[in-house]
Amino acid sequence: MSEEKRNDNSTKSVNKIDRRRFMELTAKFGFTAAAIAMTTGIVGTREAHAAKVSNEEKERKSAAKHIMNLATGYILGASRTYPIMQLDMKENIQNFTNGKVYVKLAPAGQLGAGSALGQKVQTGTIQAAQHSISNFAPFAPAADLINIPYWCGENQKFANLVTSQAWKNEINPKIEAKGFKALWYVNIDPRVVALRKGIAGPIKTPDQMKGIKFRVPGSKILQQFYRLLGANPTPIAWGETASAIKQGVADALDPSVEALLIFGFKDVLSSVTFNGAVPDSQVYSCNLKWFKSLPQDVQDGIDYASEVTMRQNHAKVPAARAYAMSELAKVGVEFYVPTASEKEAWVKAAGSQLPAWDGIKKELIGSLSKFDKLYEAANTKGDYFVDDVKA
Repeated sequence: MSEEKRNDNSTKSVNKIDRRRFMELTAKFGFTAAAIAMTTGIVGTREAHAAKVSNEEKERKSAAKHIMNLATGYILGASRTYPIMQLDMKENIQNFTNGKVYVKLAPAGQLGAGSALGQKVQTGTIQAAQHSISNFAPFAPAADLINIPYWCGENQKFANLVTSQAWKNEINPKIEAKGFKALWYVNIDPRVVALRKGIAGPIKTPDQMKGIKFRVPGSKILQQFYRLLGANPTPIAWGETASAIKQGVADALDPSVEALLIFGFKDVLSSVTFNGAVPDSQVYSCNLKWFKSLPQDVQDGIDYASEVTMRQNHAKVPAARAYAMSELAKVGVEFYVPTASEKEAWVKAAGSQLPAWDGIKKELIGSLSKFDKLYEAANTKGDYFVDDVKA
């Protein structure tokens, strides 16, 4: 047997042992304690570490005056590839409220994912959740503005926008009117144009999009975007997307490069183009009624914890992107960043300046002048820095 084969078998055996050990620790100490314990590299110390964390968790929960059930769709170990920050969010809220709030995490879709979590937050079934902006839009339509292409797609512009006074004045009240409080917006990276194997690429200019069967989520805005580019937008549920790409039902999809890796698309793709049109962002939302029922100092603690977690997220974006690109490159995926002139062609073909978007702007924000204020905010550097993909 070759050295490579022995190493591969050894790795598989270790993975099996780790999975079995994780389940044992979960049964004995609980999910969070087991997840944290498994991060230690010394197998013999994991049970002791899990026991310690479990005791700390019990003490924190017992001492807390308020419980926040926080649900996400991602595993706790996702942050290397996809900086969703759920453990950071938990720790920061507990610390900045001086232990008055205990955050009970429900990761990895334990309580559902996507729009199902948005609905549970809105009804108060759970106190808080993480979900994409697209899945947030059916409950808080104003947030869907970010899916209009080429005005806030770049990381820095998105951060400028959602932390601006204009956003707080125009969008937050509309979100709150639907029963939500947006705690903070997660910056992952813009959506991309990812082609499946067998389709010539990479896509460099918008004219190459003609006839491409493009998998899209339920967002009507994203569907219109790809129609303007001449593609054939094909709504496919996320859970069916992998098989649709493999079978050729769809030729392309648009999640961020980090999402492409974490959701297992690397072996079916040929190329990825960073066209920078729309942010592939997430939001942590909270039930507004529950939040307002808390004492003011606790509300302030949650708000500050949210800002700290957002800054931590911003710092992790470039490393997560680098890791995702490295892993995709290993299996032959090609990457492309449009030149300045090519980017102008994309914007000219489908950008937010087109009259085709005016009706949606008025529907979601009330007037074109209000959208112009948000556009200015996106292009005005604030207090936050986020790295962007560079040519």
